[in-house]
Amino acid sequence: MGVVMKVRIPTCHDKPGTTQIVQLTQQADTNISVILPTVHEVDIFRCFCPVFLHSQMLWELVLLGEPLVVMAPSPSESSETVLALVNCISPLKYFSDFRPYFTIHDSEFKEYTTRTQAPPSVILGVTNPFFAKTLQHWPHIIRIGDLKPTGEIPKQVKVKKLKNLKTLDSKPGVYTSYKPYLNRDEEIIKQLQKGVQQKRPSEAQSVILRRYFLELTQSFIIPLERYVASLMPLQKSISPWKSPPQLRQFLPEEFMKTLEKTGPQLTSRIKGDWIGLYRHFLKSPNFDGWFKTRRKEMTQKLEALHLEALCEEDLLLWIQKHTEVETVDLVLKLKNKLLQADREHLPVKPDTMEKLRTHIDAIILALPEDLQGILLKTGMT
Repeated sequence: MGVVMKVRIPTCHDKPGTTQIVQLTQQADTNISVILPTVHEVDIFRCFCPVFLHSQMLWELVLLGEPLVVMAPSPSESSETVLALVNCISPLKYFSDFRPYFTIHDSEFKEYTTRTQAPPSVILGVTNPFFAKTLQHWPHIIRIGDLKPTGEIPKQVKVKKLKNLKTLDSKPGVYTSYKPYLNRDEEIIKQLQKGVQQKRPSEAQSVILRRYFLELTQSFIIPLERYVASLMPLQKSISPWKSPPQLRQFLPEEFMKTLEKTGPQLTSRIKGDWIGLYRHFLKSPNFDGWFKTRRKEMTQKLEALHLEALCEEDLLLWIQKHTEVETVDLVLKLKNKLLQADREHLPVKPDTMEKLRTHIDAIILALPEDLQGILLKTGMT
């Protein structure tokens, strides 16, 4: 008792990796406030501890949306490991499905265990030994033993061939035939191993590993962000009297050509087949989801710039040169623009919206009284 918690639940409009603070009151808080990025943050090093030698390979598998199974001794270990995998590509959002604790009672049990079709792009966390047989056809399986308490380091598991996963008592390991596109980063492994030898706290190891994943993901995504930004039409091409221009098409081969000079080698020390990794990624659900999100954001930005261009025009001068029918049509279009800005949460400044409302009111007042009454009654629906 006596503790007040102000909580803001992220909305569908929030971007992953960003924090938005809402001021609930103008009065300064006398108490100390602590901002938590999430209510529960997975101890990522503890989850990756048995497999941290292969953490970069697992990062690739998650990035590419590959079907992945985590076989663990308990629901908590299964769930935490799945969440750690999903979080390892942050701030890139994982757009495929993931089930931290999947059981034989789940409705997709038959779909995921059938051998008549390829496994879907899902990360499953399971504990039932029965899955060692029924999910044997999945291409990537992580089998882990009991997660050790903080400070204790389990024996590192090896990458093994899937055909060796035959029995229910198979040893812990990463069962896959996947060959990573990138060379293993020995520096991060040495850093984590040194931390183990020096008995560095698991929380500190997690910070190191999380920062490593963040830098790796950013190095990968920055060239894509740079190329997608180039698809945006120039602001001077936006005319208030025409529909907003369209984004240029994403051309994979055109993007690949940009990597020679502005690729991940500018920000990452890791060598390897980056081109092959990008080609694979462009076919993945994560790219599809990421690009749809970016395309929506950029389209909304174009709509916002179009609104600003309209606001800068002398609309009263415009209506003097046009008929009443054209003027009424303009008013209705401007009202629809306001509706769209509100409905789609367009990145428009409040003063732009207010200026547009002022324009609408001024245009209506310049019309005959009978039309004024009709347009004033016409709600923005």
